[in-house]
Amino acid sequence: METLQKICLGITIIGALNWGMIGLFDFDLVAALFGDGELVTRLIYSLVGLAGIINIGLLLMPINDRK
Repeated sequence: METLQKICLGITIIGALNWGMIGLFDFDLVAALFGDGELVTRLIYSLVGLAGIINIGLLLMPINDRK
């Protein structure tokens, strides 16, 4: 599970950086690369959301159990 959580954390960070760019510069990198509303773009957004949900488990895990 540790590897999955690290991958999800990386995806979540990339998603957060994209949201930061949207907020600061009104520029959506994912939409710019793959097209606005395209299937690939929606899959990437869905993957970021799923990674965030998986990371909730990491947040709720006791500190002593985190590796």
